[in-house]
Amino acid sequence: MSSDLVIVYHRQPYEEVEENGKTVFRENASPNGIVPTLKSFFGKAEHGAWVAWKLAEDPVNPGFERVVEIDDAHGKYSVSRLPLTAEQVSSFYHITSKEAFWPILHSFKGNYNYDPVDWPTFREVNWAFAEAAASEAGENARVWVHDYNLWLVPGYLRQMRPDLTISFFHHTPFPAADMFNVLPWRREIVESLLACDVIGFQIPRYAANFLSVARSLLDVDVLERQPVDHDLISEGTALSERSAPTLITYEGQQIAISSSAVGVAVDFIETRASDPVFREQARQVRENMDGSQLILSVGRTDYTKGGVEQLESFERILQDNPRLRGNVRLMHVSVSANRNMTAYEDIQSGIEETAGRINGRFGTLDWQPIALISRAIPFDDLIKYYLAADIAWITPLADGMNLVCKEYVAARTDNDGVLVLSEFAGAAVELNSAVITNPFSNRSMDQAILQALDMPQAERRTRMTALRRMVKRFSVEAWGAEQAAEFDKARKRRERANPT
Repeated sequence: MSSDLVIVYHRQPYEEVEENGKTVFRENASPNGIVPTLKSFFGKAEHGAWVAWKLAEDPVNPGFERVVEIDDAHGKYSVSRLPLTAEQVSSFYHITSKEAFWPILHSFKGNYNYDPVDWPTFREVNWAFAEAAASEAGENARVWVHDYNLWLVPGYLRQMRPDLTISFFHHTPFPAADMFNVLPWRREIVESLLACDVIGFQIPRYAANFLSVARSLLDVDVLERQPVDHDLISEGTALSERSAPTLITYEGQQIAISSSAVGVAVDFIETRASDPVFREQARQVRENMDGSQLILSVGRTDYTKGGVEQLESFERILQDNPRLRGNVRLMHVSVSANRNMTAYEDIQSGIEETAGRINGRFGTLDWQPIALISRAIPFDDLIKYYLAADIAWITPLADGMNLVCKEYVAARTDNDGVLVLSEFAGAAVELNSAVITNPFSNRSMDQAILQALDMPQAERRTRMTALRRMVKRFSVEAWGAEQAAEFDKARKRRERANPT
C-alpha cells in the first residue's frame, strides 16, 4: 500500500527482540523522545511508512524481511528495512558520519578525519534510502528525512519523484561556512538539501549558518527574513540571533527554512514526577545523602559533551572550597556513545581516570565525591534523580539542543532545583533563566556551580518557574505541530507553483 507520509530515519521505530525463538517488535522503552513523536504523525496519515536500516550478514538473502507491518499505539504503518552489511554500516555511519561529519558539525576541526572516508559507499547507502522512500510514497506524498547521515537523500529523491513534498530536519548543530566548507563534499551536500521544500533546524543560529554556507557555494537569494521570537533572544548566550531566514530561493524553487527546537513530552514527565512511587524513591535518595547537596550530570561519552572539563571544574571547587568536602556529591552519568570507535574509548578512559583521581584525592571512608556511572539509566530511574538533585549540571562544549536539561526542568513540579547550562547548548537559547556558563572558561564553570550551590530558595523558585514556562511552551508536541504546519505551507506553495 502506498503511503501519504514517509519518515526516513536511520533508527527503526521499535525495539526488535527475540522471545521464545520469535522476533517481537516492542515499543521503545521510554515514551519520551523523538521516535514516539515522529510516529505520532502516522495517526494523521491515511497510511504511513518508515524507512530505516537493519544489519544483515547477506543483503541479498531472499529470507530477509524487507518490509514489516506494524500495528501499535500510533496506528498501522509499514517499516521498510534496508539490509546493510557490517562493512557498510562502519563506512556510512562510524567513519563518514562520525569521523568526518560529526566533528565539523560541532566545530571540532581538530577531530576531523577525512582520509578513511569512502564517499561512494555513503552515496550508495543514501541512494538506497531514497529508493525505499520513493517506493513507499504515494503520489504527492510527504517525505520527512532526518539528520546529517542522510544528507544526500533529498537530492536523490527529488530526481526520482519530483511530485513529492520533501522536508529535512537537522537534529545537530549546523556550523558557519568557514567550518562547514572544510568538507570536500560541501557543494553536493548543500545542493541535495536545496532540493527540499523545507529545511528545519533547532535554533535560528543554525538556520543562519546554513544560509551562509549555501550562499558561499551557490546563487541563493533570501525572500523572507523574520524577527526571532522575543523568548528566544538572550543577551547572555552565545547562540542567540535577532532575526532568521524563513524563505529562500534557488534555481527558481522556493525553500522554507524553519527554526523549531525539539522539546520533551512535558505531560508525560510531569505525570511520572507526580507519581507517589517516584516521589518516595526521590525522598529515599535525599535521605541517603546525609544532608549533602546532590549535583546530577547526564550525558554521552563524546568529546563534544565536555565530561572531563566538567570533572576538572568539580576538582577545582573542592580544592578551593574545603567547606564543600563531605557536603556535596556529583552523580556523573556518561553513557558510551559508540563502543566501536577508539576516539570514544579515549574519552571514556579520560573520564574514568579523572573521576578516580578526584575520589582518591578527596574521598574518605564515609564520603566519595563522585559516583561515576557509565551505563544507560532507565528513564523511570532518572526521574527520581531529577526530583532529588539540587542541581542539574549540563555543560556540553557544543550541542544541537540537549534534552536532558529540559527533562530535569519538566520533572521539577516542585519549582525547585537549579539548572547550570552551557551557553553552547542549543537549549540555552530558550532556557536563559538557567545559570548560564561558558565551559571553555575555568572561572565561568567554577563560579556557576558555586552560585548554584549557594543559591537561596526564592531565587531557585523564580528561575525554575521561568524555565518551566519555556519548557512547556516549546514541548515536543509544539515542535511536531510546527513541523506539520511547515509541511502544509510547503504543499500549498507547490500547488501554486504547479497548478494542474
